[in-house]
Amino acid sequence: MSKFLNDINGHYAVEKKAILSLCDKGMAYSLADLAKELGTSIPKISRIVGEMMEEGYLADLGKQESAGGRRPNIYGLNPSAGYFVGVDVESETIAIAVTNFPGQVIHFEEKIPFSLGNTEESALQMCRVVLERLEKAHIDANIIRSYGVNLTGRVNHLTGYSYSYYIGEEKPIRDIFEQGFGKKVSIENDSRGMAYGEYMSGITGDAGTVLFLNVGWGLGMGIVLDGKLFLGKSGFSGEVGHFPLLDNHQICRCGKIGCLETGASGLALHRLVKEKLKEGTPSILSSIHEKGLEITLDDILDAVSKEDITAIECVESIGITLGRAVAGLINIFNPDMVIVGGRLSVTERYLMPQLKMAVNKLSLNLVNKDTVIKVSRLGERAGAIGASLLSKSRLLNNID
Repeated sequence: MSKFLNDINGHYAVEKKAILSLCDKGMAYSLADLAKELGTSIPKISRIVGEMMEEGYLADLGKQESAGGRRPNIYGLNPSAGYFVGVDVESETIAIAVTNFPGQVIHFEEKIPFSLGNTEESALQMCRVVLERLEKAHIDANIIRSYGVNLTGRVNHLTGYSYSYYIGEEKPIRDIFEQGFGKKVSIENDSRGMAYGEYMSGITGDAGTVLFLNVGWGLGMGIVLDGKLFLGKSGFSGEVGHFPLLDNHQICRCGKIGCLETGASGLALHRLVKEKLKEGTPSILSSIHEKGLEITLDDILDAVSKEDITAIECVESIGITLGRAVAGLINIFNPDMVIVGGRLSVTERYLMPQLKMAVNKLSLNLVNKDTVIKVSRLGERAGAIGASLLSKSRLLNNID
């Protein structure tokens, strides 16, 4: 248990931790509601809530809306009780989100230049960069309760190991981050962190089963089942990008052939556009190609925003391939919602119609009629916000 929660011990400890867990999603409760949830009396709950307010965990949020009669006071997490910091690590940059105790975002920064390497010093340097940014933003590090860090690839948050940023058997990368930040750290796969951010943002309503597709340079998936982030036995769930779906003879980054990622990702979009340019297909990117300069994914996304036909056709191809995969996922999971996020979600005008058309064509009508398909609400903010909120949830629910 974190030092922050050490005062929740002894008398009423179980009840206090249960109340924190209930309030984790930004919910507020009356004394009667809490007594019902915990199966105890209102006088007892009143004493417990009073103590938690004195300790700084809970706050009186005023009167509850009521159709009639006396309106009771409601209680929720105290915004002044502390901050949680989320860090989303990309290949060349990081993003930072700071949320308060109830989960409201109070600070966000993105595209901070930093490339995390497979060394202890690099991990510690990233911690220093984050702490410097927080200091400049006048965020008091003393009241930061925990940190969350999203990393690409296979991540096991229970053991603290990342196998994309693998430093060695002796010390998991989570321990190095905890050394650098001086607080408890939760690590997670970036797609699962993004999924949690979207789920907690309110876009999903009361949906219990949600699939989040992170369509970036690669392709990953976060899964929420029955309202809980699904990790898998070893913490490696959601590797949909490496599903062997395609007969395209393309070698994936994982070394296998025909992975979904080779036809439905930023990497695939980059390859398709370059192939078109090599064939001489006209594009506003042609001049860059003819000069022998490297065309980046940002260049392609910019071309899409400028209605470049070649770039748009390649995005539509990605949409069809991704739609085939989504059709299969809908048939398997029968989810309430599928959310498409990641860098390619900015192309939604061209990506989503093709994706939905493929889903309607290939999935079972009886199954897909109850699934809503949406584009990410948080966009590129989802990762850092999700990491922050997930670190809070694991702290308040006492999950190591």
